Amino acid sequence: MTAVGIVPHPQRAAAYAERAARFLLDKGVEVRVPGPDAAAVGLPELAHDLATFPAGLDFVVSLGGDGTMLRTVDLVASEGVPVLGVNLGQLGFLTEIEPPELEEALQRALAGGCQISERMVLSVVVDSDGGGAGKWLALNEAVLEKCSSGHLVRLAVSINGKFFTTYAADGVIVATPTGSTAYNFSAQGPIVSPSHRCLILTPVSPHMLFHRSLVLGPEEELEFEVTSQLPVGLVLDGREVGRLSPGDSVACTQGPRPARIMTLHPRDFHQVLKAKFGLADR
Repeated sequence: MTAVGIVPHPQRAAAYAERAARFLLDKGVEVRVPGPDAAAVGLPELAHDLATFPAGLDFVVSLGGDGTMLRTVDLVASEGVPVLGVNLGQLGFLTEIEPPELEEALQRALAGGCQISERMVLSVVVDSDGGGAGKWLALNEAVLEKCSSGHLVRLAVSINGKFFTTYAADGVIVATPTGSTAYNFSAQGPIVSPSHRCLILTPVSPHMLFHRSLVLGPEEELEFEVTSQLPVGLVLDGREVGRLSPGDSVACTQGPRPARIMTLHPRDFHQVLKAKFGLADR
């Protein structure tokens, strides 16, 4: 191992970031921390430019909750860098390692003793004159949602290039299997094993008779055109990337390469689901 990244939660992870950095530096490993995060956790000497942060990393450590994990995946997914998640949050669907295991997990990772699971990511292409234009990746979901209370969004939906219907709703969610237990779950969408590959389309509070989720194959394409007169927010993994105007479009497909998640032990998704939601044994 020659280079390892650390992405810390800016408020909760200062002490853990310092522990991880000290452990790695003592092993002779180059340590990088994204510039804004390095300043926030008191490690300015390890600051690295965001544009080149993932290049050449052997793996990256996410210190926080699932939100930090999502941000970390977004930073390094283009380079296929494995992510080791340390849980400083609550639910921790994506983060396996607990804080007392930090040094052990780092030692195992340096020795190549971790398993790597691959998760489908979502590729989002936005055709707009606004700030959201361009290509984006998401691990959990893309959400097109209303920006003003008391109003619906109207989105003309095409599947594989053919018009399907127009949704009138508070918004729509396009989730990956990993994201099926996030916002999609709250909107009554299906739970899908992360080992699966599919696109899940779930409307949010639809004002129409057809209100069921759709589960599409990984090679299929969803496209949305904004037909309402009010702006529509585009949110990827909980982060608003722009507002869309009438006529703007968003295309969602399977991403070009999967996210890579590191674990110390094999994870049984269904048992994790049971534990996180407190399901009874009988």
